[in-house]
Amino acid sequence: MLCVFSISTTMASQAPVPVQPAARREIVVAQATTPVVVDGALTDAAWTAAIPTEGFVQSEPFTGQPATERTTVRMLFDGAALFIGAMCHDSDAASLVVKDLRKDFALTGQDTFEVVIDSFGDKRNGFLFATTPAGARADQQITNEGRDINASWDGVWTVRTQRTAEGWTVEMAIPLTALRFEPGGEWGINFSRRIRRKNEIDYWSPVPRSFSLARVSLAGQLLGLSDARPGRNLQIKPYVLAGAVRALGDSAYDSTSHIGLDVKYAVTPALTLDVTVAPDFAQAEADEQQVNLTQFSQFFPEKRSFFLENAGLFYVGDAARNRMNPTPTPDEDLLLFFSRRIGLSPSGSAVPILAGARLTGRAGGFAIGALTVQTESAPASPATNYSVLRLRRNLFGASDVGVIVMSRQNTADTADYNRVFGADANIRLYRILDWSSYVMRSVTPGVQDDQYAARTSLNWEGPFFHGKAGLLVIGRGFRDDLAYYRRTGVRKYLVDTGLRPRPAWLNRVGLRELHPHVAWNWYTDPSNRAIARTLHSGMTFLRKSGAYVELSHNAQMQALMQPLQFPNATVALAPGDYSWAEWRLLTQSDASRTFSGTATINWGRLWNGTQRSVSATATVQPSAQWRMTVGLQRTSGKLLLPGQSFVSSIVTMRTNYSFTTNMFLDALVQYNRDRRQINTNIRFNFIHRPLSDLYVVYNEQRFTTDGAPPGRGVIVKFSQMFPF
Repeated sequence: MLCVFSISTTMASQAPVPVQPAARREIVVAQATTPVVVDGALTDAAWTAAIPTEGFVQSEPFTGQPATERTTVRMLFDGAALFIGAMCHDSDAASLVVKDLRKDFALTGQDTFEVVIDSFGDKRNGFLFATTPAGARADQQITNEGRDINASWDGVWTVRTQRTAEGWTVEMAIPLTALRFEPGGEWGINFSRRIRRKNEIDYWSPVPRSFSLARVSLAGQLLGLSDARPGRNLQIKPYVLAGAVRALGDSAYDSTSHIGLDVKYAVTPALTLDVTVAPDFAQAEADEQQVNLTQFSQFFPEKRSFFLENAGLFYVGDAARNRMNPTPTPDEDLLLFFSRRIGLSPSGSAVPILAGARLTGRAGGFAIGALTVQTESAPASPATNYSVLRLRRNLFGASDVGVIVMSRQNTADTADYNRVFGADANIRLYRILDWSSYVMRSVTPGVQDDQYAARTSLNWEGPFFHGKAGLLVIGRGFRDDLAYYRRTGVRKYLVDTGLRPRPAWLNRVGLRELHPHVAWNWYTDPSNRAIARTLHSGMTFLRKSGAYVELSHNAQMQALMQPLQFPNATVALAPGDYSWAEWRLLTQSDASRTFSGTATINWGRLWNGTQRSVSATATVQPSAQWRMTVGLQRTSGKLLLPGQSFVSSIVTMRTNYSFTTNMFLDALVQYNRDRRQINTNIRFNFIHRPLSDLYVVYNEQRFTTDGAPPGRGVIVKFSQMFPF
């Protein structure tokens, strides 16, 4: 096992650099008395009235130090939209890193300018808008300071950029209808700039390196909007879909066509109603297959737009993670609300949805989330109603309490239902110390005992030390038909801790940070019998470029409850208690380079045998328009009993081409060696107007072991958003 806490006294003596100013930073919005043309030039006469602000400070690499390049920001307001103009000076403007034109690009691999707007002024939630020197657009919805970050949220806004000899300029126009706010209320705002060739992150209102722009409580104040009114906000978005589909093994195609409607209406300035009728998600990205050698089903994230918007309001769980992983890792032991349970069968096939409605926002001092969806009857899936009600109340500076109620009801059988209800609290005890807890109870016909679940955890997230300890309890009778979880009748004790020292000598060897860490999980049944345990001990070496290498030792025990079948093995592994340990090497190169890659290599024991596994990707990106990634997941092993060898592997190829910032082509090809199956998913997307899309999707599934006709499908989907 690695000795991960042998740290010199010079490292341990590091203390966080104070970055919170004595007074909250302020920026005043000037009134635009003449029209603003969004072209990235910042030459309109209106900008002369805007008061500039600068003074950005580093979060990375030297927290609290002045930014190495100047950034100047101005803001205007014309009664209908906010305008943000930024001059991003750069002493080496020819070396700007631009990697993407795609909508919702990855923020970490290139130069960016970002803004987060806390339109409710609650210092918890916000809307993030980001761009690059090439004018790409990304927007996100931030909930509870990063407990949930919804990258699939889309707002109607415009941005243009220009590159100059002195750097690059940004001009954004964000209509008030893209935001939610209460007239006369307080607004918060923060700006961030990433200088990728230096791996530098700067903020206007300082943010410690432990956190990101999602730490809304550290934002400055936006003044000058006391007279802002959102006005009427009604969006009607119909769609039409047509296509032809042939099932695997069939010889004939079946035609398909659908029409549907999405409506968004601002019931009040702070409360929004979304209604969908006959939604179809044929354009959603295909799931990427994974090698699974565990006794549990795999977790696949939600990708359907209707369920992603405002999803963070329904999240109940742990505190936000540190900057290395800014959003929580899905809690696969119990993710209380998992929307993939709605409209998808256990095998992943679509179950038709008749209609759905969602009401989200604020009223009476509460954050409100209400969701109801009705599905049609399908093979092995009766017509069902799924409903969720969520209320949350802010407390003190950055704490909150809430309740949630979830229901699944078979609409043809009143005795077939499942209800879950409970309460949660997230308490900020100190600016980097959070306590998160919840208590839940389920009600299911025929089940009487142990219908409860509870969790509590304490999380310290500092620049030098981070630590978390917690307890999760799931009763044997607990059932949540809107959740993802692995087992019931379990207690989980967890500890996750580590250091992030940055001694001066690291720079001389090309490193920025060391990260020795330990993560320990212990699972018992209600009688305190150990049924699983894991101990991860690792050391991460973070390079100045953002590349990193991690070496870890992972010991675990698993109580196998049912026989486990491995690929290509004729005899299953028998139930029983198994203990083993493995070594893992994890590496990721500089993602801003033309050629980059990742690799995870495991070797050592597995169950009662041995293994050698690799999961690797290689990416080539010669321009901001085109990217291709090839990936391999392969595990070879040998079971001592029953004495059989096995090999499991999946090969993937993903390519993306951006014709413009509004037109994209994406392709994903996957080969599963165990099934001898090739899956292909190709998507063309043209954003012809804001929130209006044309999709052309091609899917194919074929086996390489026989001559059966492959399954194929072509779908064309057109949507048009009409604002009123």
